[in-house]
Amino acid sequence: MKGFESSHSQSDRRMHDLAFKSWYPRISLANIESQLYKKQLAKVSIEKPVFITALPRAGTTLMLELCVGTNEFASHTYSDMPFILTPLFWIRFSSRFRDAGDLSERVHGDGILVNNDSPESFEEIIWKEFWHSRYKKDRILHWVNSSYPDFEDFFKDHMRKIILLRSGGETQKRYVSKNNLNISRINYLNRTFPDSTILVLFRSPLQHAASLLKQHRNFLKIHSEDSFTKKYMEDTGHFDFGENLRPVDFNGWLSEEPESDTNKIGFWVKYWINTYKHLIENKTDRVKFLSFDAFCKNPQSGMEKLGGILEVEDSGLLQENVERINKPKLHEVD
Repeated sequence: MKGFESSHSQSDRRMHDLAFKSWYPRISLANIESQLYKKQLAKVSIEKPVFITALPRAGTTLMLELCVGTNEFASHTYSDMPFILTPLFWIRFSSRFRDAGDLSERVHGDGILVNNDSPESFEEIIWKEFWHSRYKKDRILHWVNSSYPDFEDFFKDHMRKIILLRSGGETQKRYVSKNNLNISRINYLNRTFPDSTILVLFRSPLQHAASLLKQHRNFLKIHSEDSFTKKYMEDTGHFDFGENLRPVDFNGWLSEEPESDTNKIGFWVKYWINTYKHLIENKTDRVKFLSFDAFCKNPQSGMEKLGGILEVEDSGLLQENVERINKPKLHEVD
């Protein structure tokens, strides 16, 4: 999510509004796309996909960039917006007038530079399209013993499209996504993709909570000043902060916990505890936890561990990025 005022022209905004209109036939067009590209998609296999997840502010964007940098993974990019569900149609149309563009800092103000070719988190758009009942006005319900064959078929086809799009004439890549809300459905992902790796990042609880609170306040200000930013984030399934905040209600904790003021660190500490308690209780062999603090403290060792978790063919490409790794900024916490 780049600086919206400078990066989204009026035509971009009109295109976005069209793509997310309630009457726009997203699913139908995606199914037509699947039929037209049936032969190409049949040759694409989904092997050992990687799902990167965590509470926000845990280093997931960096992990996604490191994965894509190995040239072994295929991910969504900013260029897929706004017609995420029909990426093959959209790239044929948009390639005539879009280029990578200049790098600019994300609206988060965290120093991460992005352009149209940068990988990003847009997978949640697909989940929202099929699982309406999980998204309440003030919270998101986690997936429990869920099954939805139509969604699973659609999602797998979409993953093949992203792999096809990013692989080009090269060796077929593996699908990777960064999606914070996948913390709410690791069991479902495990069952649907038994050979997948679910990479769960975590940080020191108080520092992580302080970072979440700071970003929440940042987006409250942004959303109050720019309605398009708020709409863009809601449409793309970013319910992490600001006026769009919808925490995942693991086992009904939001109703049980007395601390409900999202402008205080106590709320974010409670959210951290309930999130990682749920993740630990539902851990399987395919769920891998990685301390972002330890990763940043010793990047070289961290890269070796990451390469093993991801089962990459050439971990040397990860080591080339060691100098990019910086320790998270420390926050003063009472």
